[in-house]
Amino acid sequence: MNTINNKKIAVIGGGPGGLTLARLLQMNGADVKVYERDAHKDARPKGATLDLHEESGLAALDAAGLMEAFWANYRPGADALRIADKHATLIFDDSDTPRQETMRPEIDRGPLQNILLSSLVERTVVWDSQFLNMQQQGSGWDITFKNGDIAYADLVIAADGANSKLRPYLTPIKPFYAGVTAIEGAVYNSEIVIPDMHKLLNGGKIFAFGDEKSLIVSSKGDGSLVFYPGFKCDENWVRASGIDFTNKAQVLEWFNAEYAGWDEIWLGLFENASGPFFARPQYCMPLDHTWEARPNLTILGDAAHLMPPYAGEGVNMAMLDALELSQALLNKDYPDTLAAIAAYEKQMRIRAAETADMTMQSTELLHSEEAIGFMMGVIGGV
Repeated sequence: MNTINNKKIAVIGGGPGGLTLARLLQMNGADVKVYERDAHKDARPKGATLDLHEESGLAALDAAGLMEAFWANYRPGADALRIADKHATLIFDDSDTPRQETMRPEIDRGPLQNILLSSLVERTVVWDSQFLNMQQQGSGWDITFKNGDIAYADLVIAADGANSKLRPYLTPIKPFYAGVTAIEGAVYNSEIVIPDMHKLLNGGKIFAFGDEKSLIVSSKGDGSLVFYPGFKCDENWVRASGIDFTNKAQVLEWFNAEYAGWDEIWLGLFENASGPFFARPQYCMPLDHTWEARPNLTILGDAAHLMPPYAGEGVNMAMLDALELSQALLNKDYPDTLAAIAAYEKQMRIRAAETADMTMQSTELLHSEEAIGFMMGVIGGV
């Protein structure tokens, strides 16, 4: 008998980590509900594509029996990388290199979400369920949602992302500002709207560097692209700047000043952006943070080990968390959920600290004068 036999499990958050965990547990007969704040699966725009790693994201999908669906939906060639300087001069281009498709294949967020959702028992995900608070009820929890609903669970798993509302139930430790802020924008129908950038992008990704700044552009399978200028600034810059990020003219004025001397091809991204921009200060959990394990509550993904995106590890870490947590909870060698959760959390924190350390170093170097040389070293281009 495993540690979650006859227990009601609530996963708070319907991102890749939470959905992967629900799938892995349901495959073994667990009683799982996923509570997601969004009204439906398409309530929010999807960001950049995800590159899944063999030892983490792909390993979790393999354990979930979803590799066939993955290969039917991934985007061949989307992992092609071009590195440029601020003048749009290409320093590196592997778009013509034969792809090793089993290493870090790319998939859009929407198709990955659909694969995971369709693998779950009907009505597993309870939409429009924004977590409000929870109270201890016997050995479990009564969970209250913003819509007024209340649900009971013997075990709650926090998979609610960077701004986790459940993290404080485990630890008072908060993430620290990583020194860099990114702004997200999108251009729809890029082949028609900005053909020069579309051609330069060539269906893959561009990493551009200069003046201790980055600008990352990523193609998507629906014909759109997303882009992320990243730059060093104070933690309160978004508020102090006074910029209305729904006002394109204000964002254009900022870009022209902040990225002065950059080629006009980059300006075209901002001139042709569709919809509002989103400012995203980057945060990281302290590398040495810890907490005491509890028998009825645990945590995974960004909720547990938030870090900046400049090493491409976020979704992979969350899906690996889901895999390792499911293995611990289903392991008959553990006498109870406390032992299973303690073992999972100890290993997760060690792994996350190593990855966060690497990510913070990468974040610093990609926003330094050595950015291009560092990136070339990472990809073996030197």
